Amino acid sequence: MCGINGIIERSKAATRNQLNEVLNQMNNLIIHRGPDEDGIFSEQNGSFSIGMAMRRLSIIDLSSGKQPIFSDDKQIVIVFNGEIYNYRILKSKLEAEGAVFNTTSDTEVILKAYEKYGIESFKWLDGMYGFSIYDKHKNKLFIARDFFGEKPLYYMQNAETFIWASELKSIVNTINFRPTISKKGLNLYFRLTYIPAPYTIYEGIKKLKANHYIDYDLSSHETAIHKINEEPKPKVQDISFEDAKAKTKQLVYNSVNSRSIADVGLGTFLSGGVDSSIISLCLSQTTEKKIDTFSIGFKKASYDETDKSRVVAKMIDSNHHEFIIDEEDLKNNIHDILVNFDEPFSDTAALPTHLLSEKTREHVTVALTGDGGDEVFGGYNKYYIGKMNKKYTTVVPKGLHKTILSLSNKYLINKDDSRGRKFQINKLLNAISYNGDFYWDIISLANTNEQLKEIISQDYLEDNLFQDYKDVLGNRKIESLTDFRLVDKILSLEGGMLAKVDRTSMMTSLECRAPFLNKDIWEFTNTLPESYLMNGWNKKYILKEAFRSQFPDEFLEKSKSGFGSPTGDWLRQSLRKELESYIEPELLKQQGIFKIDVITKLVRDHLDNKKDSTFRVWSYYCFQKWYKFNYLKKES
Repeated sequence: MCGINGIIERSKAATRNQLNEVLNQMNNLIIHRGPDEDGIFSEQNGSFSIGMAMRRLSIIDLSSGKQPIFSDDKQIVIVFNGEIYNYRILKSKLEAEGAVFNTTSDTEVILKAYEKYGIESFKWLDGMYGFSIYDKHKNKLFIARDFFGEKPLYYMQNAETFIWASELKSIVNTINFRPTISKKGLNLYFRLTYIPAPYTIYEGIKKLKANHYIDYDLSSHETAIHKINEEPKPKVQDISFEDAKAKTKQLVYNSVNSRSIADVGLGTFLSGGVDSSIISLCLSQTTEKKIDTFSIGFKKASYDETDKSRVVAKMIDSNHHEFIIDEEDLKNNIHDILVNFDEPFSDTAALPTHLLSEKTREHVTVALTGDGGDEVFGGYNKYYIGKMNKKYTTVVPKGLHKTILSLSNKYLINKDDSRGRKFQINKLLNAISYNGDFYWDIISLANTNEQLKEIISQDYLEDNLFQDYKDVLGNRKIESLTDFRLVDKILSLEGGMLAKVDRTSMMTSLECRAPFLNKDIWEFTNTLPESYLMNGWNKKYILKEAFRSQFPDEFLEKSKSGFGSPTGDWLRQSLRKELESYIEPELLKQQGIFKIDVITKLVRDHLDNKKDSTFRVWSYYCFQKWYKFNYLKKES
């Protein structure tokens, strides 16, 4: 596991020393991604100069996996971030065809496969990755990102420079200007709480979309972006539930087994929910020794669910490590955690995920997680809402709903960050939409479209915000469970969940692997009848049935509230003074981004316990912290 950086200079053909200086600077900004060693390649080549660099966290092939790695003729060079889980299978195939390897690393397998089969070989990679290959024979650069987008890849191109990196900070702190804010990125953030590919918060800097590669021609300096794997359209197969259940079980075991290859200590995140419990169970059954499991809880009882993880830890006889945190634990971490994302990001689970990663890294270097289980097997509450929306809007007239909603917003208003039944009912009613594309509001965790118009000034509003993603999905109405899952794969999984886990874990030099994020599992579940995934109101039905016999009765039906944190309370307490500084009239006037009266009232009502608006206010707080750090002055 590593971080990569690279740069091409066109017009001023930088010297190797100049390139190396830039690459070292970029590497030093992501040393947390790879504290074990670094590597740099650079050269001048006619009208351009090119350099590639990486920081390495040693997981596989500790002694001989140093990068960059070159082909035998030194004409092809690669830097790589990630893990290729099927690299041993690919290596055996290539060796049978005459390839000779100098290391035991997965990086060299990518290189040898490319050398023999070209870009076609990218399709064979099962893993999480971001890599760049410079091919002098073709005078081309190829940059690729994995199927789900587990590993990040940013890039920027102008008339003089092409630059790419695993983290935004390596680009933003290398160029000699501060990019302007992207209106598209800003609007996406204030709807979703994150910014999905291909956008970032900066105009002119992009994320490479998951399952895509860049083809950069060094003769013409033109770029083209292509999809790696063409994904088959979901088509239901004729398979019995029992056969589907058996295959589900086997696919999960196979994936856990492939993702547990490491030459360093490995454990699991264990929250006690269905996904992490199944992953922990499978890992415990594929190794002869006790596994290490790690969970985190809160002193605030309504957020603490460590009792569930203890049940599983006892059942699989793991070495269980439990960490309980409170507001005090947050104070020394919150600034560093939030600004490390390099752009606004306000998933409330980022804070506990970082603290869990930090504690876990004291014991192991790799942790398996249950991430992706909800998207792959249909486990989110929002999928309920999506199904309910269609039924509700068929039965309840729009006028009656407006009356119900008005009463809900009057009598079901939370005044604290409790998120109980009252909160859930009100949230459900506010998510109901009589428009055809209701799901886009359901996934808008910060602000709905109407709420966004209330707080953002007209100069910064962007129309047709999700049109690019609608085009990818065939511009059809999003109304089935399969549709919901496809939207989540390209938006919330890539932009939210995986960004959160990557940044918070790599910040502590911990590698996280997600066995449910396996292309074979994803494509298999896309061929199943939707009732196999969500049976009535029973979420992740086939996954739970596949493993039911191995858990205590009713355990897999226990409710799980998710991995959030009581940020609404923190905003009123330890973060209050800082939040109040973000609604100072001079700051708001200088920015010109927000409607001053509206945003001030929203924040004040939350602080004064008149109305709990945790998600909206937290997204605002995180944006302003990012803005101050990047555009005003550095915080200590």
